Amino acid sequence: MATASTRLVEYLVGLKENEIAPALLQHASMAVLDNVGCGLYGSRQPWGRIVREFVLAEHGQGRATLYGSAQPVSPARAALANGTATHGFELDDIVQGALTHPGAVVVSAALAAAEENRAPGPRLLLGIIAGYEMMARLGRALGAEHNTNGFHTTGVAGPIASAVAAGIVSDLNLEQLLAAIGISCSTAAGIKAFTQGTGGMVKRMHAGHAAEAGVVACELAKRGFTGPREGIDGRFGLLEVIGGSDTLPAALDKDLGKSFAITQIWVKAYPCCGLIHSTAHGLESLKAEHRLSPAQVEQIRICTGQRALAQNGDPDPREPMAAQYSLQYSAGVAIAKDARDPEAYAQENLFDPSVRQVAARTHLEVDEAMNALFPAHFAARIVVKTTDGRTLERTVIDPKGTPADPLGFDEVAAKFERLAAPVKEPQAIERVKTAARELVSAPALEPFSRSLREGNLLPSGPAPARQTAEYA
Repeated sequence: MATASTRLVEYLVGLKENEIAPALLQHASMAVLDNVGCGLYGSRQPWGRIVREFVLAEHGQGRATLYGSAQPVSPARAALANGTATHGFELDDIVQGALTHPGAVVVSAALAAAEENRAPGPRLLLGIIAGYEMMARLGRALGAEHNTNGFHTTGVAGPIASAVAAGIVSDLNLEQLLAAIGISCSTAAGIKAFTQGTGGMVKRMHAGHAAEAGVVACELAKRGFTGPREGIDGRFGLLEVIGGSDTLPAALDKDLGKSFAITQIWVKAYPCCGLIHSTAHGLESLKAEHRLSPAQVEQIRICTGQRALAQNGDPDPREPMAAQYSLQYSAGVAIAKDARDPEAYAQENLFDPSVRQVAARTHLEVDEAMNALFPAHFAARIVVKTTDGRTLERTVIDPKGTPADPLGFDEVAAKFERLAAPVKEPQAIERVKTAARELVSAPALEPFSRSLREGNLLPSGPAPARQTAEYA
């Protein structure tokens, strides 16, 4: 008897690129550009460099692109390295209601499989659309209890979404894709021990492992390796074993085709925890409207939800990820620097006096109205008192980048330019942007792949640092 998961897979396998609305393909091409930008930036971080060097040292064979390198590698290892890099600096996209980062997993897997199988651009985009759909639906079906108990949802749902994306790009049939999904369910993993102060780099690899696992599952299934057909929602399946008391199997196939998850993605405009984005947005807009400088700010009050205060209240972060999870530090960045610049969170910039002075004048409090909107909205009310006696206030319910206030292609392209600048030559950046736009009709991926491999600069990055915050 068919289950909700098998009905979902049957639906996704039945999608055809020539029947997909052009606007949907544009959303997928924008996801490619955004996540490649995140991956290029992450490739110069210590964790990105380590995994890339590991992959290159194997001298594996394949046609898949490795971010930051001109050398093609095997698709599974490309997915590992690129997924790790993409999830490497709090820049990659979010499905808010599903507690997942889909792009780091799905785009990394789909691109690697598409290059290996010489798929055309629209087929790559179809695989990405399907992978995002699985990631969003499975994340919601898993509920929130497993995450609260210590599982990292991106690592749990990611291998299945990766298998869907890579399988569709590789043109697996229904039985092969069900086998790949069954295999990938046994690789679902990722615990949040990284939140406990000595977490190291492993959070980033949760996305890389998930991307790799799905690609491997598809390669095995293509050769006849089998797995359980109901590994998601059958007996001892993913929902039963890892999900808690709030699993929702019906979310897997509810209202199939009425809308697509990739059109409802939160594309990050700010390089920090999502719970901070409303504050960053509010301060960015107040700064622009009133030409605020750090010297003009006497006090900032951030009035937001209880979860943000509990998770994001470190007044003195000492390493990049802790800073990315600090409301006070991010407020300082928004006023003293550029709220959208990830370099403000680099280790060598963490103790900038102008940022720290504003952070020291920033106070947090629970606002019951904002708190009541969580988790559907990460809202904040920001009150700035200036040295000349003015009181400036801004409430942000849905910050820039969320589905309610989405980034357009040009804004994503601007984000890509910023992220790629330390890694690629200017002409190469333009070629990637052009090739990404053309994926919707590209008969071959070679121009896009070539643009990714050419014009690389010598990677660099800060020294490894500890993680100390609590993360979704």
